[in-house]
Amino acid sequence: MTALPPGTEGAAGAESGVAEADAPAEPTDAEAGAVPEAGADADTDAAGAGAGAEGSGTASDGEGSAEGEGEGEAEGGIDSAEGEAKAEGGDGPAEGDGGDSPAGIAEGAPEPSDAQPSDAQASEAQQSEAQPSDAQASEAQPSDAQASEAQQSEAQAELAAQRELRARIEARKAEKAGPVAAGTKLSGQAADLLAAVRAVESGEKPGESFFASAPAPRRPAPVPAAPAPVRTQAPQPARVAAGPEALAAVRAVLSGGGAPDSLAPQVTDALGEQAADVLRSDPWQLLAVPGVRPEQADGFARALLGAECGPDDPRRAAALVAWTLERASVQGHTALPIAGVRAALAERSVPDPDQAVRHAITEGVVLVFEDGVAALDGEAAGAEEDVQEDEAADESAPVEVLLGLDRYALAEESLADGLARLANAPVKDDGSDWAGAVAAAPSPSAAELIGAVADSGLVTHSGGEAARAESAAVVTRAHGLGLRAAAAAHTRDGRRRLAGAVGAERAFTVAALLSGAEGPGRDEDGALALDVLVVQDAPQLDVESAAMLVESLPDGCRLVLGGDPEVLGSAGAGRVFADVLAARAFPHVASRTPDPGPIGELVSGIGAGELAQVEAPGKEVVIVPVRDAGEAVHRCVQLVADSVPRAIGVPAEQTQVITVGHGGSAGTRALNAALKERLNPGPGRFAGFDPGDRVAYAEAPGRTTVGVVGSAGPDGLHLDCGGEQLVVPKERVESALRHGWALTAHQAAGTRWPAVVAVLPGDAAQGLSRSWVYTAFGRAERHLSVVHGVDQALPRAVAEVPAPARTTRLTPLLKALLRTPEAE
Repeated sequence: MTALPPGTEGAAGAESGVAEADAPAEPTDAEAGAVPEAGADADTDAAGAGAGAEGSGTASDGEGSAEGEGEGEAEGGIDSAEGEAKAEGGDGPAEGDGGDSPAGIAEGAPEPSDAQPSDAQASEAQQSEAQPSDAQASEAQPSDAQASEAQQSEAQAELAAQRELRARIEARKAEKAGPVAAGTKLSGQAADLLAAVRAVESGEKPGESFFASAPAPRRPAPVPAAPAPVRTQAPQPARVAAGPEALAAVRAVLSGGGAPDSLAPQVTDALGEQAADVLRSDPWQLLAVPGVRPEQADGFARALLGAECGPDDPRRAAALVAWTLERASVQGHTALPIAGVRAALAERSVPDPDQAVRHAITEGVVLVFEDGVAALDGEAAGAEEDVQEDEAADESAPVEVLLGLDRYALAEESLADGLARLANAPVKDDGSDWAGAVAAAPSPSAAELIGAVADSGLVTHSGGEAARAESAAVVTRAHGLGLRAAAAAHTRDGRRRLAGAVGAERAFTVAALLSGAEGPGRDEDGALALDVLVVQDAPQLDVESAAMLVESLPDGCRLVLGGDPEVLGSAGAGRVFADVLAARAFPHVASRTPDPGPIGELVSGIGAGELAQVEAPGKEVVIVPVRDAGEAVHRCVQLVADSVPRAIGVPAEQTQVITVGHGGSAGTRALNAALKERLNPGPGRFAGFDPGDRVAYAEAPGRTTVGVVGSAGPDGLHLDCGGEQLVVPKERVESALRHGWALTAHQAAGTRWPAVVAVLPGDAAQGLSRSWVYTAFGRAERHLSVVHGVDQALPRAVAEVPAPARTTRLTPLLKALLRTPEAE
């Protein structure tokens, strides 16, 4: 029997062929495949402690939230322990020097992070590999001529799509800022009825016309005679960088404040062409630059303002409120309770946190929700003493006052409006044509899902890996009915697996679909030319991406949001899939198809909070106990390079290592260094990488692609990503690329490998949660090895440690729009 250690019982020893903790360094085949019974001498070692607490990334480049990764903020609050932020080799903001010396602001661009970074973790977040030198560039193989527009179009188009959303948000803000006439916020049938009433009241129309008028028709979804051919939109150019004059002016201001002038490009990116003037008038706006710490901004302000600078400066207070909320967004929050913001300001020596919050609201830095302005005065409790007792009894508990940044607030509102529109808009047909599709469904759960899609414009679908075939069946059946159907996944690997089920012409990534780099293109109204869209990996959708996606769908389009609710959440702000499920406003289908095999049984038990024993006659699950982090690294390399290929038949290039954090003695950096030395030693001729190196390319925050370095050229590094050729531009190699033999669970989300080695050293115990274990173990298709050194922390995390909660507003917004039974 193969078992994960749920208790403290001793190992079965030689009787069960279990590998003891004091086994030889080089185990035999039998030992490599042996499985210890519960708690087999899995001693923890304090040496190297802190791997679970170290992390990487900044607020702008975090690849994942801090849900059990040990790389993000401390789970207990907004302001976790402060720490070093100086990057290896000098990149990134140096957090330890804050306070009086602005020189602590480091140079360079921050590295992408898998988890949401904390203050104490920024030092691990930066990589300082140098750009390829001229000599290295000359050694590199020449670039293919084809790599010019095609390779960079997706990133450029994605940036353009994001800019378009920002423009809509700014327009909406401007619209909200002006006076609002009664009824002007209504739309659809309600607006038509109001206009008709006013026309009758003014005498423009007789009263009879009110009853005879029909509501304005909705824009129907385009109905093609045949499925529309796949076409790609021309990518839009990326934003033009600031001119030399603007950069020179910013450099001068930075130098005057004691900050490195190499930050000038980042400052202009954050503050625009007028960045120099903005910094002169408000030096704390430097906090808008990713990675800059409040202590560093304070030192910069003191150097520029002199005696005028003080802790009670209202400019400082407003900037700190915005910085607090921006940092919380990296943890997945779209808003924060006002009490939490006050506490964060108090920790930053703001003399009057209440006044600072009022000032930030007045200046439009943040938005307040649930009529929270009155709560700032603390007088609401005594203002309603004369309310009747029976009315007071009917009132619900006091509403929590929330503060949020406008970008996330407006994105959540837009997403809620879009989801309600899709749910309420009539679909293209009455669903009668779907009867045959339901009858031909490959499984009962697939039939239930297809039937729900036939009757509704928005359906949610949950389940494990096996359930992905059910939502793929929706696309196949819809296409067979002559509808324009497509499916979208989070990663390139997810798209590859989708293509095998629905066809390559109907499988895309969400990012490429939004940017126009892939997909059916847009209709005359600017909407995606689709009648049915299935989104797998919906838990990986952040609120801004989800809002853009829903806004891009035409009226009458059917949308299926599917995914596994137990996996780690999105890298960006929001918890879209969980919030939509919690609203209970749309038809929901829960798959009854279990994931097969011992790995599927194990992962299903973890999702239910139980670390169960599973039978693994083919060594599908193997536990390798270790005493300390050094032994964990040694055993991991041995498994990848020797034991798994020899005993399981999965080569090293198809085996993925997953660990809790980037830092520490058994984090991704240490493991990648050891694996490179064993599997592909070399001098790192191309900015620290050699041909044949496995690398992790952060195409965008929270979206990592694993590939193999092929060659380098004037345009950058050429990667082979599962047969797909990518080029990482030279300017992004340092910030977006790292070795990829070992990943964190957030980086691995949305991708699967034939074999996975999960490394759990003793110093990673604090980074474990049920969702982390579920995600890491669930990445394996055929074989899972667990290098186990956390003793009872593993079963405890599965049973007792859920993913950290996120503060969001989408669920109440949906309930208010759709008037769900819970809302009433």
